[in-house]
Amino acid sequence: MTSTTPLTRRQRDILDFLRAYTEEHNLSPTLEEIAQHFEVNKVTIFGHVAELERKGVLTRAARGVSRGLRLVEQADEQSMPAPPATVPILGIIAAGAPIEALEAPEELFLSDLAPDGRDVYALRVRGHSMIEDAICDGDLVLVERRETARNGETVVAILGNEEATLKRYYREANRIRLQPANSDMDPIYADEVTIRGVLIGVVRQI
Repeated sequence: MTSTTPLTRRQRDILDFLRAYTEEHNLSPTLEEIAQHFEVNKVTIFGHVAELERKGVLTRAARGVSRGLRLVEQADEQSMPAPPATVPILGIIAAGAPIEALEAPEELFLSDLAPDGRDVYALRVRGHSMIEDAICDGDLVLVERRETARNGETVVAILGNEEATLKRYYREANRIRLQPANSDMDPIYADEVTIRGVLIGVVRQI
């Protein structure tokens, strides 16, 4: 391993499974197959894989390849680091009722929009709950990977049922309020949520 950042036990288990699967089948498993093996929701594996990529122990063999996960130690000279001017599109995020964040093997060239020195990824929006913040169905949102947020910031939040949603974040006296930017929709209330990042930009194709 080239990473100096400690891995969690589950992350080590995922790497062991990936190594064994690749050796047996001569190709890597999909996120769905990893989730089925560990009997968890795919959004959980989505989060672990993103962290393993961030820690430098996992990479994707090529853009647009669903079975392109590789251990850095296996890739050696064949490893293909992402171009410095790309942002990974990691999945689909709900802007309506919470849904899974789904694998989307794409890359987005956004050198002018992704600030230097910040850990940024992209998600494609589904739904209309953030429409009053000019975030529409089909838009790409740029997210800075963070675990904390200030009241009023728009966040990628993981709920207790491991579903992901894009909402404004407010910590109230005894609960978290995830507020849609749509006057026709009700807020989501939770005791705790996991923050996976804070919105820093929106990209729309015309």
